[in-house]
Amino acid sequence: MKSEELKQRTKLFAIRNIKLIAALPKSKISEVLGKQLLRSATAVGANYRAACRARSGAEFISKIAIVEEEADESMYWLELISDCELIKPQYLDKLISEANELTAIFTSSRKTARINLKGNQKKSAISNNNVKYDQA
Repeated sequence: MKSEELKQRTKLFAIRNIKLIAALPKSKISEVLGKQLLRSATAVGANYRAACRARSGAEFISKIAIVEEEADESMYWLELISDCELIKPQYLDKLISEANELTAIFTSSRKTARINLKGNQKKSAISNNNVKYDQA
């Protein structure tokens, strides 16, 4: 999946969660769970955009790990809302599934980036061995 498509997907995920939060019943519990979900669901897209602007492989891995955590946290809050029966499960199933898919995508992305970074570091180490130093 291209980064622009993933940016749109994470933005849509945030919008869908915002609409869900607006539909929660008015109660102290809904307010607390809604605020937590709002924070994590909107952070997925915001942090993904930041990861796309990373200046290095290590920075990308660090930022994408945050995206992964936020997607997983969103799934947790959605599951709590479902388990507390604050919203009918049929309205939550697709969002929970999307949170799960996003978590899997970003987990895979982080793992792949880590492998690629290690591979590049090994290549750098080998090429440095070819450098000749003056012996004094």
